[in-house]
Amino acid sequence: MNNFDRWKFSFSLLIIFIGLFFLYPNFISKKNLTNLPTWLPQKQINLGLDLQGGSYLLLEIDINSIINEKLDSLVSEIRTNFRMPNNRISYTDLGSENNNVSVRIIKNDDFDKAVKIIKDLSQPIQSTNSFLSSGKKDLKFNIDRENKLITISLNDEAITQKRRSAVEQSIEIIRRRVDETGTREPAIQRQGDDRVLVKIPGLDDPERIKNLLGKTARLTFQLVVNDINVDGRIPPGMAVYKADDSNKSFTDKYVLQKRVLLSGENLLNANPTIDQQTGKPAVAFRLNASGSKRFGDITTEKVGYQFAIVLDGKVISAPVIRQPITGGNGIITGSFSVDEANDLSVLLRAGALPAPLTILEERTVGPGLGADSVAAGKIACIVAFIGIIIFMLISYGIFGLVANFSLIVNLILIGGVLSLLQATLTLPGIAGIVLTIGMAVDANVLIFERIREEVINGKSPIAAINNGYSKAIATIIDANLTTLIAAVLLFSFGSGPVKGFSVTLGLGIISSMFTAITLSKLIIFIWLRKSKPKYLPI
Repeated sequence: MNNFDRWKFSFSLLIIFIGLFFLYPNFISKKNLTNLPTWLPQKQINLGLDLQGGSYLLLEIDINSIINEKLDSLVSEIRTNFRMPNNRISYTDLGSENNNVSVRIIKNDDFDKAVKIIKDLSQPIQSTNSFLSSGKKDLKFNIDRENKLITISLNDEAITQKRRSAVEQSIEIIRRRVDETGTREPAIQRQGDDRVLVKIPGLDDPERIKNLLGKTARLTFQLVVNDINVDGRIPPGMAVYKADDSNKSFTDKYVLQKRVLLSGENLLNANPTIDQQTGKPAVAFRLNASGSKRFGDITTEKVGYQFAIVLDGKVISAPVIRQPITGGNGIITGSFSVDEANDLSVLLRAGALPAPLTILEERTVGPGLGADSVAAGKIACIVAFIGIIIFMLISYGIFGLVANFSLIVNLILIGGVLSLLQATLTLPGIAGIVLTIGMAVDANVLIFERIREEVINGKSPIAAINNGYSKAIATIIDANLTTLIAAVLLFSFGSGPVKGFSVTLGLGIISSMFTAITLSKLIIFIWLRKSKPKYLPI
């Protein structure tokens, strides 16, 4: 005991200083933090949805739309291949219905050739984890030679893969859209097979987030067909598209070629701007290299044609191509407000969702409820803290005072680490801190009881303290290690509030081990060396 190394003293002081260094920003307003030098820490503990208010959204992904899109694409591919000069297959009743594509071949001689063409359109099922083909094809076939009917549908493995891929893509794109709004610490996670849970703390405008997440944001460029009446018979390969609400200066409906000449996948960036001709808000976009080349070729070839910009199946702009656009830059005009132009830019930058989202459940937590929770959490912490301080002082005297100082340092270290990590503190997290306050003195109680036993057995103060620590250390490590394992498992397999509880509990266990085994021993050693008591007051 008398050989307590100086480096341990210096190390303990350094740990306490670091904890205070990262904790202090929580006692300064965010406005004042910005005025501090940049080398000083400015990270604060983030409050979760239940503490500062915000929005809770449960979204469902429309998997059927992905399947229908795949089947509609297959119909288009079959029509294109059957009409190729080297095929010229006569067919009828080509279309998709009830998750199936069917086509009837007119001539018997064309049937086998048609089957081969369609089977060649089947793609291998790709693994979402490894890009490796499973060896299976995504289509299954029902061939009726007697009626010359071919029926095609997606097999179960392909549907499962598309569902999994859609959820993963949706989570990533939702995260991008939410991050673009400047919202911090959103919780976005999968729930079930086709649902996504979104928690956004501190949200000031929940309607804006709902609008952003409710749009698929699928951008396409298609040619307008002006010589066909929108209310008349629409030829194959064309369709009627409605105008978006922002497209108020044009007609209500358009006939467009279904063929997509360019899509949002080629978009590199999008930003709000002002249309120089009208002075109204607009969205400027820039295409990647392949998109720029494609856009240049289209606008060179189609000068004089009307070119529709379609977002989620609605025409938002339909300008006439006056001259070739070869720089890869363009502008989307319409009757946008400033906020609409900003939101459209966010949607285009974040990318299109693979399928539409439906809001199944929505809850808004007001900041007043969160403030009540914070106040209740503070009261719980203060009551637990004061109760433990009184108990330790009455039970162990000056040794209890040492344990109380260690407890204060323990809370400083927890707060410092939470600030450094910018962790999100939730109500269960506060519960974890309250539990940590109780557990933090547990190690000291074990040590002090051991020391008391040694004093009763007639040991000298130095021998009693040495034996007390050496005999209690194994029990302390075992007890805290088992609790730490439970906290790690809760963090690994839990979600949301469970993770918040496990984080604060785990940090509390680690810091309490340091304060009980190292810090309190150091303080007792310093007191013992200076006072040199003949009897321990414990």
